[in-house]
Amino acid sequence: MSEELSLTALFISGFISATLLPGGSEVLLAWQLNENIHSATSLWLAVTAGNVLGGVVTFLMGRGIAHYFPLRVFDKPRQQKAQSWIKKYGAFSLLLSWLPIIGDPICFMAGWLKTAFILSVLMLTLGKAVRYLIIVGLF
Repeated sequence: MSEELSLTALFISGFISATLLPGGSEVLLAWQLNENIHSATSLWLAVTAGNVLGGVVTFLMGRGIAHYFPLRVFDKPRQQKAQSWIKKYGAFSLLLSWLPIIGDPICFMAGWLKTAFILSVLMLTLGKAVRYLIIVGLF
């Protein structure tokens, strides 16, 4: 893999992993760390930026869909759990946006419930950045 393509692939993997689509950004990050093509900092920044951007897109999807198609009741268990977290902790619940299975619904629901955008992006960034920093530290 070329040097330029490796960072782009990592960014895209991070982005896809943060949307409602499945992804494996952690595995790609670990592999690229072991290949030692780029500095750990460059890899960490690329995957974090992609993952944060994906989380923001999911947040904005929630906000947009709530505007055009308001629902009164959430019937799926993941939606109910995410709604409960957001109502209890507000934007700070986005510190958990990195978690598998519930992270994407938390981002979506935070947008849906119109949490403060700037604080939400800050908490989302912090949670995702720390997760990837731990992976970088392990490799």
